[in-house]
Amino acid sequence: MANQNNVSSVAGQPPKAALLGYSPWAWLGTIAVIALLLVWPLVFSNKFYITIGTMVVLSAIGATSLNLIIRTGHVSLAHAAFMGVAAYTCVLMQLRLGAPFWLAMMAGCLASGLLALILGPIVLRLTGKYFVLVTFLVGEIIRMIFVEWQSLTGGSNGIQNIPPGLDIMKTPTGFYYLALGAAVLCVGIVWRILASEIGRAMDAVREAEKLAASGGVPVIQLKIMIFVIACTLVGVYGILQTYLVQYIDPSAFNMEASLNLVVMNVLGGMYYLLGPVLGSTFLSALPELLRGYVELQRVIFGVILIVVMAALPGGIIGALGALRRLYHQATSGKST
Repeated sequence: MANQNNVSSVAGQPPKAALLGYSPWAWLGTIAVIALLLVWPLVFSNKFYITIGTMVVLSAIGATSLNLIIRTGHVSLAHAAFMGVAAYTCVLMQLRLGAPFWLAMMAGCLASGLLALILGPIVLRLTGKYFVLVTFLVGEIIRMIFVEWQSLTGGSNGIQNIPPGLDIMKTPTGFYYLALGAAVLCVGIVWRILASEIGRAMDAVREAEKLAASGGVPVIQLKIMIFVIACTLVGVYGILQTYLVQYIDPSAFNMEASLNLVVMNVLGGMYYLLGPVLGSTFLSALPELLRGYVELQRVIFGVILIVVMAALPGGIIGALGALRRLYHQATSGKST
């Protein structure tokens, strides 16, 4: 109880923006999003749109898992590499050892989490740009291992024609609902952590690490635990993404893939649970919808990205919060 009180006193009262993330409006929006996702294949029966929906819900797993690390005050550029560890482990166990999919998937996620447990105590003692640079280096080292270990990973050519791990993966609609179920489970785990005393301790560490430590928060142990959980969860994203495209190669787990997950958090709002979910929707769906403009695709996407990030410094959720506050001010002014 003493530690809990200390954590609360260190963290202080959460800012209004943080409260917005758990307001009735946020819950209403969450319910609306879940309802839309449930009926998505029924409304858009075209395979292309169902696949986009699958990519969005899978990206939400990756973005929300990275959000856990961001909430402790770190930005990791090695997150995609942990995706690759889980994906390669799962695929190789199923193809070469004949392991059942669920067993191979659990082994892949555990491999990613175990690697995070080994590296965490070393890299998590760094802060700021040093942590970013070291995680970039770690990600590149892991990617180069995928490239050079050709006898196991297939090198740059990768592994092609990966068969569906489950019967439900054989149809776009079945895969979509499998991915949606996995996303709900993973996002639910993240929500439960952030809404608990652990989440408040994470906020305290992010805002004032030394003060949190003096208040009784085991800072390094907390960071390692969150890092391991995040890297285990992103393994689910890496595995399902691989089975969706039925192909795996090292380029899918490079620094650009990690940076995309960071951008998803920034776009949606880094300190709201719905932020990375909305960011993943934007960043995953937009490039696919712009495929008809191949020559201008990168230009259009870049301009939209710059405008959104410049105009919405608090992310999409932050902008919605600002609009809500303006609305309340306007209505309260009229009433007086």
